[in-house]
Amino acid sequence: MIHDKLIFVICSPRSGSTLLQRMIGSHSRVFTHPEPHLITPLAFLGYYATVDKAPYDHINAAQAFREFAAELPRGEEDYLDAVRAYASTLYERVLSPSGKEIFLDKTPAYALVLPFLLKLYPQAKYVVLTRHPLAILHSQAHSFFGGDMHAANAANPIVGPYVAAIGKFLRDAAVPAVRVRYEDLVKDPEPEMRRVLAHLGLDFEEGVVEYGRQKHISKSYGDPVSVERHTRPVTDSIEAWAQDLLARPEALKLCRQLCVGLLADDLAAWGYPKGELFAAVGHVTAHKTHIRGGLGYRLKRRVLLRLRKNIQHSLTGRLARNVRYYCDALLRE
Repeated sequence: MIHDKLIFVICSPRSGSTLLQRMIGSHSRVFTHPEPHLITPLAFLGYYATVDKAPYDHINAAQAFREFAAELPRGEEDYLDAVRAYASTLYERVLSPSGKEIFLDKTPAYALVLPFLLKLYPQAKYVVLTRHPLAILHSQAHSFFGGDMHAANAANPIVGPYVAAIGKFLRDAAVPAVRVRYEDLVKDPEPEMRRVLAHLGLDFEEGVVEYGRQKHISKSYGDPVSVERHTRPVTDSIEAWAQDLLARPEALKLCRQLCVGLLADDLAAWGYPKGELFAAVGHVTAHKTHIRGGLGYRLKRRVLLRLRKNIQHSLTGRLARNVRYYCDALLRE
């Protein structure tokens, strides 16, 4: 079975995870694919949690399913066996044509369903990637929101939930895991990768550092744009967040407010003591981050937000519903 031949990179979005994925995926024994998002939906089928906007009565469905599962000879264990069989079949069949032995799944959202993932795959290998929480917010804002940290945090507040979930995972130590900080990885890639690969039971290969010289799959998810600018890790972005905050007092104020709610124990587990979170701001030069590209995304986002305003009662909403009706009718099999 594939249970002990899986690697899960536990991380938050915008933490450098695509870089680490490609480095490990460059190993001759490892195959990987951009963010399968396979486990997350399984966590919300009704046994553990429900999807409030699912196209069925999620409350009745969850109750009915739990009553059904109660009749299984081994109860929850039988349910987990079935879900595990589904996921494992897909992992095994995507791995088989590659000729490699191990599959690596790097999907940041898994960090928010870690208790479920650990029930499914307690024998898998776990690699935890952390990055300075404010560097994560900075990257999110400049990648998708034109540098607007308020908008980024309002639209998708990733810092708090991911710091808490990954912090608890690291503190509980329910399964063996190796933690690597993004900053350490890009500064000293070879010793960090030797440590990670040793945990995974893999020999070190030079190709994992020179990841850009290997072939990789690029699709919709992950961050192929930034990671493909170089053939090996670089340190360009380590202090960019601090320089940008120093140049923008309103963003710095927001970040200080956000960090108040982060638990010291979680941050310590991440490798960033709470009392030192803003230390970098004190020894850098103020410099606003240049917004690279992304104009198309930002323009589409503004248009979408404008169109969604009062969508349920506007002419645009009525038109969209009519178009959807006819599209559904035309595409019906």
